[in-house]
Amino acid sequence: MLTKRIIPCLDIKNGRTVKGVNFIDLKDAGDPVALAKLYAENGADELVFLDISATVEGRKTIFELVLQVAEQINIPFTVGGGITSIDDVAKLLKCGADKVSLNSSVIKRPDLINELAAKFGSQCIVVAIDAKLIDGQWMVHLAGGRIPTKWNLFHWAKEAENRGAGEILFTSMNNDGTKKGFANNALKKLSEELNIPIIASGGAGNPQHFIDAFQKGKADAALAASVFHFGEIDILDLKKELKKNNIEVRL
Repeated sequence: MLTKRIIPCLDIKNGRTVKGVNFIDLKDAGDPVALAKLYAENGADELVFLDISATVEGRKTIFELVLQVAEQINIPFTVGGGITSIDDVAKLLKCGADKVSLNSSVIKRPDLINELAAKFGSQCIVVAIDAKLIDGQWMVHLAGGRIPTKWNLFHWAKEAENRGAGEILFTSMNNDGTKKGFANNALKKLSEELNIPIIASGGAGNPQHFIDAFQKGKADAALAASVFHFGEIDILDLKKELKKNNIEVRL
């Protein structure tokens, strides 16, 4: 049986880790390099680094910071934010990233998924989807949740899989930062409709929320930020709790 993964997320703005609620009201959460090292030592399975303002500000991810983080950790490392080309991905992989997370750029030009998967392999292509439940429909949003699109979450996720995505990182904008749990119904539907791993994001507040994401949402991995950044949940303790609930994790 494949183990379930726990993934801390570093949302980066101006070189610092930040965290907000429903994608706004950002607060400083510390130095990303120090946090990355701490998480790697404390049992995180992977790390996600998202330069959340790169797309909005029309610039590339901070390559130097990616290099600094990669030097401090020994776990798989996914980087996202402002990635628009094969050259961007090649540079990030050279800086030490294992995977890249793509969001706005691939919605604007879906062929980019095909091109990157062909060049680097599906295993390093993560398509991140920020979606909001509006009138009973999960609608995909761009640019850090600022711009609504016509895409439905499930249609876009399937399209991304068909084009070569290796994983889907689904963030519920409704749940993000609320600490009321993940969007388990949507996660379950994604898991049933797709054949690639689904990473749950948005809403983690306590260990039970992670248990529910795996048992009810059928997620393959769960990502969280503030509960880890502010010391509310210890990763090792969380994994022991998951193990008690018959969820296979790497200890």
